[in-house]
Amino acid sequence: MKNPCIRVLATGGTIAGKAGSATRHAYVPGQIGIDDLLAAAAALDMGAALSGVQIANIGSEDIGPAVWSPLHKATVAAIADPAVDGIIITHGTDTVEETALLLDLTLPTAKPVVMVGAMRPADAVGSDGLRNLANAVRVAGNPDAAGRGVLVVMGDRVFAARDVRKVRTRGTDAFRGFPRESIGLVTPSALDWFGAPWRTGDAARFDWPREWPEVPILPIWAGIEPEYVGRLTGPDTRGVVVAGVGEGNMPDPLRQPLRELVARGVAVVRASRIDEGLVDREPEDDANGFLAARALNPPKARILLQLLLASGVSDRAAMQAEFDRR
Repeated sequence: MKNPCIRVLATGGTIAGKAGSATRHAYVPGQIGIDDLLAAAAALDMGAALSGVQIANIGSEDIGPAVWSPLHKATVAAIADPAVDGIIITHGTDTVEETALLLDLTLPTAKPVVMVGAMRPADAVGSDGLRNLANAVRVAGNPDAAGRGVLVVMGDRVFAARDVRKVRTRGTDAFRGFPRESIGLVTPSALDWFGAPWRTGDAARFDWPREWPEVPILPIWAGIEPEYVGRLTGPDTRGVVVAGVGEGNMPDPLRQPLRELVARGVAVVRASRIDEGLVDREPEDDANGFLAARALNPPKARILLQLLLASGVSDRAAMQAEFDRR
């Protein structure tokens, strides 16, 4: 049996970062190019043929549509290439959950697409980058990884894009899944799935957007004044995601300016700033015209809302159905 052919698309992040010292806390992400990364991987004999493309080399806090667009295009091309068995995307950990969900919703599922990063730079003592990369190779080269959407591999775990979120600022065990935990365990030599693939059909769920609708996130805190809604939004605002307290709650005076936005055709989604925050619809949502984010945290809810708006979906029932299915 031949070794799988894996295309590695590099965007930078800590996995490509250096500190210049094995013990220094501060480091600069995106210092190692794809050729050097693949050379280090080749020395480990990962049992796969790796080829690479440098999409960007930046920290993921700087990633947005300018990088997403060429990354999506390169991933689509790799999926269509009959010589490629699976795709790995190296990415910083700070926003990997947003990029993962975006790609999950806009890519076909015919081949495995695996995102991977690191919590420690390449020259740090105990660096986790190469192990995570070896784990990602194991997953991307496994045919059973197809049909599970975009996956994120970190800390010997496999997460689905719909569930994954970063929950710690430090430590190699920094990722969790909600509401479903990890969907598999992986090491460089073994892979165990916890269930069968769930995606039916190969088609992407959304077309790649031709525009990125303006959708700010409104954070809620004790004592927030309703005037803040007007400071955050403007005439080009198409949607608002409320990062509410508890189960998507907000001070009652904020509801009126948000209702006024809804009357203007702006979509308002209630999410939660709580890490494991499930937000169900409440009785007042129908009267207010609000949507409930369900299991999606505010950044992910924003991604889905942008795709819905860019696709021309405006019916609130249809929008809510998309949030309910996550």
